[in-house]
Amino acid sequence: MTAAQNKIKVGVLGFGGLGQAAAKVLAPKQEMILVAAADHKGYAYDRLGLDADICGKIYQEKDSLGYLEPHGMLSNNSIQDLLEKADVDGYFLALPNLPNTFMASVAQQFIDAGWRGVLVDALKRTSAMEQVLEMREALQKAGITYMTGCGATPGLLTAVAAIAAQSYAEIHDITITFGVGIANWEAYRATIREDIAHLPGFDVEKARAMSDAEVESFLDKTEGIITLEKMEHADDIMLELAGICSRDRVTVGGVVDTRNAKKPLSTNVKVTGRTFEGKTSTHRFTLGDETSMAANVCGPAFGYLKAGVSLYRRGLYGLFTAAEIMPQFVK
Repeated sequence: MTAAQNKIKVGVLGFGGLGQAAAKVLAPKQEMILVAAADHKGYAYDRLGLDADICGKIYQEKDSLGYLEPHGMLSNNSIQDLLEKADVDGYFLALPNLPNTFMASVAQQFIDAGWRGVLVDALKRTSAMEQVLEMREALQKAGITYMTGCGATPGLLTAVAAIAAQSYAEIHDITITFGVGIANWEAYRATIREDIAHLPGFDVEKARAMSDAEVESFLDKTEGIITLEKMEHADDIMLELAGICSRDRVTVGGVVDTRNAKKPLSTNVKVTGRTFEGKTSTHRFTLGDETSMAANVCGPAFGYLKAGVSLYRRGLYGLFTAAEIMPQFVK
């Protein structure tokens, strides 16, 4: 058996900024190998592994991995076609959840295809996750281990909150505040549109319908800054499902600078609660400013994918959140 065959075979669906970053995160890993990737116009598959740099270059030049020679294929049904061809242990769904039903519809494609394995998403919206949660029984019957909300927030910071909560007899408040710095918003078009959808006067459909020029014009008016408050973020439902606290005690917000790589503020989570002695205290956990959004999303996503593979190999199928399963570090 070759070294490549010993590794967890990974596919990435979506090859925008997050998908390309995911490929780069996987490149030096010894326990995982990127063998498949798909975008809206095509896919690439090589059982011996895809080169992250070459894939990124092809995508940036031609807007699809379908042009990658000799492993690419242009397709209007790239996910379906890739599922039929590729031998993959788990997929990271680095897809924009626009419209709000999109991630659930992708999960349904896997079920309909009779595919078995591990799926990981980095869903943001509570309402989008609720749709995936409704599929729990169907995913279990299909033999799919689905890890949801496994990015940075929801994901890494949700898990931190769940662990920090153990010091307390009662949780009063969990506040997640993020700072994101992006030198060029066009590298993360879908992510920025999802953020705009959270702003007053916008919704998912309105943000989705915006042209690049309209997004650019909007960002010009805000000097590239997007300030988000009391977002509809799935950290709330994940912590509620984990029995930590009711969702109304969870608040998520942040600032996104679309013109500077430096974070406008430090990403952090604060967990306030009452101890068994009756004292009120607050735990604080702050991410290093040098870690990018991509590092804080893709790293945990693959940690949860590895955990999902462990569950899958033990015959545990269905839906799990980042607040109830510990990620496993990928070497």
